[in-house]
Formats: sequence, C-alpha cells, structure tokens
Amino acid sequence: MASTVTTDMEQAQRAGHLVRDARLRAGLSLRALAARAGTSHTTLAAYEAGRKTPGFETLRRILSACGFDVEVRLSRRVRERDGLPRGEELEEVLRLADTFPVRDLPNQIDRPAFPG
Repeated sequence: MASTVTTDMEQAQRAGHLVRDARLRAGLSLRALAARAGTSHTTLAAYEAGRKTPGFETLRRILSACGFDVEVRLSRRVRERDGLPRGEELEEVLRLADTFPVRDLPNQIDRPAFPG
C-alpha cells in the first residue's frame, strides 16, 4: 500500500507541475485560468501544490483553457518488460555484460556480484 500512496503523490505532483507550467506559459493568473476552465482558483492552487489530482477530463479542460492540446502516448513500463520483474531484468543484463571481453580501464568501478 505504501507504494500506491507514493505513486498517487507522484501523480498529483506531476499533474500539478503540468498545470502550473501551462498556466505560467499562457501568462494567466490562478483566477484568470479558473474563470476560463470553469473551476475555482483554490482548486487550481490545490492541483498545483499536489494536494489534489485532477481527473483526465479536468486536466484536459484546464490545459485547453491555457491554449494547449493533450496527447496520450502508450509505452511499456520498465518495471515489467517481457514478463521479467525489474530486478530479474537487471540481473539478466549484468549476466549478459559478463560475457563480453573485459578491458582494463583506469578508474574502473567494481560492481557487486549477483548470485546466479
């Protein structure tokens, strides 16, 4: 549950940064944007501070009021690619790296060995 709370907080902060950036780039005050977007300036302030998270349609309406369009792009998560959890994926990459020839490099950093 802690990771879900963190993710929700991160989403609220990202949405807040997006709203604030769009508002500032549009040269609008909180009250002016609120009037254009059909919401209150206190709600916008809560979004910008990351205390509340706007839904997709609300975010789209706010950004549109700032003169921006919203594009959605789907991409695979790094966390689970090809059915491998992230830690196992990293171990696979490190095992593959061990198959390449080693060159002596100055200031080489040692990495911990993973059981395999």
